[in-house]
Amino acid sequence: MKTEIRNAKEDDIPAIMGLIRELAEYERLSEYVTASENDIKRHLFADATAEAIICEADGVPVGIAVFFYNLSTFAGRLGLYIEDIYVKEEFRGRGLGKMMMSRLAAIAEERGCIKMDWVVLNWNNPSIKFYESLGAEKNDTWTAYRMSGGRLEELAKKDIQYID
Repeated sequence: MKTEIRNAKEDDIPAIMGLIRELAEYERLSEYVTASENDIKRHLFADATAEAIICEADGVPVGIAVFFYNLSTFAGRLGLYIEDIYVKEEFRGRGLGKMMMSRLAAIAEERGCIKMDWVVLNWNNPSIKFYESLGAEKNDTWTAYRMSGGRLEELAKKDIQYID
């Protein structure tokens, strides 16, 4: 099997959407996938607010990692945040995930990032073991929070005074 890790390009959008849907199914979160091909095109290519790498096996996309920058205000330096990393189930255990993580680490180093961050679902023991096998450390210092949907809209509408 010939494998390659490369930057995603616009022609990959249908494959990217397919991999996103597979990831959501694996994570038991399919009902939350509302992204369209136009959304992916805008954010990965037109606005470039995020980036993606593709893992190919014999020329077929079998994995994806989507990432963007975060900022360490304490250090005054960028970090690389991995939003998603996914390898099709039938291609796992062949080192492809390790190749993608290595490429992401190289990108972070090339761009002067001081860290890489990501989250993993608590129940996803295979991924947790994989990340720990690479030397990643679980961060128990922080608790992740999220606000979305109606709660986000409600907070945005609060009559809070601020100075522009």
